[in-house]
Amino acid sequence: MNKKWMILIALVTIILAACAPPAPETVVETVVVPQEVEVVVTPTPVPPAPLPDVIKVGCYEPMTGGMAAGGQQTWEGVELCNKRYKSEVLGRPIEVVLADNKSDKTEAAMAMSFLIENEKVVGVVGTYGSSLSISAGEVAEAAGIPVVGCSPTNPMVTEGRKWYFRVCFIDPFQGYVMAKYAVEELGAKTACIIQAVDEPYSVGLSKFFIDAFGEMTGDPKNVLSLTSGQTGDTDFTAQLTYSIAKNPDVIFAPFHYREAGLIVKQARELGYEGQLIGGDTWDAPEFIEIAGDACEGAAFSTHFHPKGALTNVSKEFLRLYEEEYGKEANAFAALGWDAYMLLVNAIERAGSVEPEAIREQLEATTDLELVTGMTTINYTHDAVKPAVIKQVQRLDDGTLGFVYLMSITPK
Repeated sequence: MNKKWMILIALVTIILAACAPPAPETVVETVVVPQEVEVVVTPTPVPPAPLPDVIKVGCYEPMTGGMAAGGQQTWEGVELCNKRYKSEVLGRPIEVVLADNKSDKTEAAMAMSFLIENEKVVGVVGTYGSSLSISAGEVAEAAGIPVVGCSPTNPMVTEGRKWYFRVCFIDPFQGYVMAKYAVEELGAKTACIIQAVDEPYSVGLSKFFIDAFGEMTGDPKNVLSLTSGQTGDTDFTAQLTYSIAKNPDVIFAPFHYREAGLIVKQARELGYEGQLIGGDTWDAPEFIEIAGDACEGAAFSTHFHPKGALTNVSKEFLRLYEEEYGKEANAFAALGWDAYMLLVNAIERAGSVEPEAIREQLEATTDLELVTGMTTINYTHDAVKPAVIKQVQRLDDGTLGFVYLMSITPK
């Protein structure tokens, strides 16, 4: 083969190779097979229960019996707030169902059962009287229904309880307040105590006063005596005679207003000239009616006085109370308003009437503006707020009335 043919064959080979399609690329695919395959199934959320046409809130107070004055005053505040200030929540009207607990521990438990089982309330407000609250609180705890106390100050009301809250201060603070007032304002160095041995409120408050007074004066022995009576007693001359013989600077008698009025009156009749002081259950017009002129100068701790109004809500409450009842507002009406508003506010923030949702929002309450002050619920379900000191004085018209002295804030 000559050289020309060889060159021609080489050129044809090159041209054919250039025109041939490219060889396919080899694709290597790596497949990872998991050892276990976890399947996550997201459940469909359960829609919230539809709201009732009317949202029912219960209120149990002593409308009759020995504590009736306190219960009636508290109900005035609850009723006023529902009627004139906050009558709806979550777009539904609020109906408040009142049950009379008759100032009796057994009746208080029955009233709570009636509200929960018969009326199907979503929450309860009340009650005046620590012993009544402690008894009924067991029923609410078993049923899982939130309750907001107005003025039950004994620590046992909320102690260990998941469902009970309150808008008032508690007795360890109240005992400190009255000891501080006695020592720093009255200059007292010695004290005698007369307590209601059947009332947890009175026994607890007496103990807290004794502890604080002994600490402030530097000697526990400065509490010269502790004597006891019972709710319903009418004659306290034996306890007073024993106490007066000790010549104390102050006599502290944390009874309810009825018995307290008798103690003050009988103390003056027996010639006692020292200071007579008590706790928040003295804060009722009936105390003055029972004691008469003998109670002039007597002083006590309580939760609210118009001259100590702290918030814009306080001013609105005072205006509406005057329009509705034609008289000066009292501390227990203020606490009734506050207890109702705390519960309704929790329902509003929960966006639900489910008990657990309401309870969670009650626990989360911080700086809520109420009549008796800015209110935060602490880990024990109690409100942290100042106490007020009132004294019975002669007014411009010659009658006796309660006069604001000062406010004392927690330590």
